Amino acid sequence: MASARQYAGGANGNRSLERGIEILRAFRPGVDTLGNGEIAERTRLPRSTVSRLTKTLVKFGMLDEVPIERNYRLAAAVLSLGHAFRMGSPVLRVLGPLMRAESTRRRLNVGLASGDRTMMVYLESIRYNPRPTLRSIVAGQQVPMELTSLGRAYLAAIPDAARDRLIGQFKRRNAAVAKTLNADVQKSIRAVKRYGYCAVSWQPGVLAVATPIVLDGLPVYALNMSMQDIEPSEALSAEMGEYLMAFADRCKHALSGPRDELFQA
Repeated sequence: MASARQYAGGANGNRSLERGIEILRAFRPGVDTLGNGEIAERTRLPRSTVSRLTKTLVKFGMLDEVPIERNYRLAAAVLSLGHAFRMGSPVLRVLGPLMRAESTRRRLNVGLASGDRTMMVYLESIRYNPRPTLRSIVAGQQVPMELTSLGRAYLAAIPDAARDRLIGQFKRRNAAVAKTLNADVQKSIRAVKRYGYCAVSWQPGVLAVATPIVLDGLPVYALNMSMQDIEPSEALSAEMGEYLMAFADRCKHALSGPRDELFQA
């Protein structure tokens, strides 16, 4: 559900554009089609506004209409935007090959993500010898910021005011476990500040360690390594953390060259 923020419009924004983006955000993995009523509920927008804007989004190729169901689904143009991002990202161009080599070398999964509201979005995910029975993560997939090593590493690196706002949203989203969850998040943030990384096992049999990548002129990223089908332990966390920090240093060095070289086509 959309956050209860105001749509600025006016000199600082375009209200119709902002609302159109919220409509596109209403479509998530596992949801094939949505009707105007469902979109209105997810975005907290008036149904009349949704009806008008879905027609516009169909006209400009961002949504496809499903006449039999009187619903809409994301159109192919949305996928092409994601492809353009991946192909045009100088960070992925530099780090992608390094991540693939490190995954093979360490026999670990390696991921890179950045924040999107209260979620983390995988920009790249290299899975070492994935097994069909195990959960697989792909680029573009979102995971909860407050529950994951990636999210907590990201939180440790962003400004205090931004972190406080996000933590307030986590508390509202998980009111039943807010106190315990906040303690776990703060513990991970302290670990990042002390050791450079945090370790989290938010799913059975999976251990992940993550560290922030912070460089001038670039968004805050989070880099992680994970292992599946194991029994998490402090010793394993420390070993993976050592691998991660060494790899993160190499990644930062690769990204810290002259910006005209990094961003050249």
